[in-house]
Amino acid sequence: MAPRGDQSGAAAVAEAMPAAPLRALRNPGDRAWSALLMVLGGALLAVAGIIVLALWDVARPLGGVVSLKQFVTGQEWDPTSDAFGALAFVYGTVVTSLVAVVVAVPVSVGLGIFLVEMAPARVRPVVSFLIETLAAIPSVVYGLWGLFVLVPWLRTSVEPLLGRALGFLPLFQGPPIGLGYLAAGLILAVMILPTIASITIEVLRTVPSTLREGAYGLGATRWEAIRMAVLPYARSGIVGGALLGLGRALGETMAVTMVIGNSPTIQTSLFAPGYTLPSVIANEFAEATGEVHTAALAGLGLVLFGLTVILNALARLLVQAVGRGPAMGRP
Repeated sequence: MAPRGDQSGAAAVAEAMPAAPLRALRNPGDRAWSALLMVLGGALLAVAGIIVLALWDVARPLGGVVSLKQFVTGQEWDPTSDAFGALAFVYGTVVTSLVAVVVAVPVSVGLGIFLVEMAPARVRPVVSFLIETLAAIPSVVYGLWGLFVLVPWLRTSVEPLLGRALGFLPLFQGPPIGLGYLAAGLILAVMILPTIASITIEVLRTVPSTLREGAYGLGATRWEAIRMAVLPYARSGIVGGALLGLGRALGETMAVTMVIGNSPTIQTSLFAPGYTLPSVIANEFAEATGEVHTAALAGLGLVLFGLTVILNALARLLVQAVGRGPAMGRP
């Protein structure tokens, strides 16, 4: 049993603890800082709301021509006859972004594992510098590289090879023209790779060294320690980085416009030309033929905004689900 003096001291400390937050709230500096943070947080929501309202105001004339359902699900896009359907552009945006993520995530995670777990100390700064350089290259430069290097390579080498090996799948059927979903997806993969790789590297650096040491102590090899201890601990951060890269891929404009072929059709083959929401807005906004055409392009902006919000919401749910799963080294 604890002495009476100790009990009275503990009781005094317990009584004093709730009062500390109250004193902090009464502090003018803390109140001002809290109010500033609330204003900054509210400003982000206000900016998003202003963008939506501005697009909605420009897009209102479109309501007199097509309904919301017809606009979202329609496949015909012909401004001269006031036929506006966004489904082909939504399809192109989603397909190219998914191709980019499927290609970029394994490479980015491999780069992160190499730099954090395996690379010699002399190699790490060089590879990190190259990753940062990729992130700094302008989008139009990627587009020119894709147009003059990537597209001819796909047309003469990659697409014919994929057609011969996997031509029984609808994804790899059709003539190898180079321009199309595959070219746009690959160039997006190169563009989002620095983002995913940088986040993966930082996440892997936060893994406690005790997890690795414990795995080695149990007789695990280096790869087994990475697979069973490091990756499970860092998986929620890696998934978050992948989804952040997906968000960038959804909104990329110039590079995709230069290599996707700009055809407002829905086709299963990755070799076929297509179109994306940002690309059609960039191509046609300066040459809009009338108020309804401009309204339709603003409507595409609203669709892209809504698609981004939906995917970000799904991304947060996915990160939370992955983070709740069993992971070695976590309680």
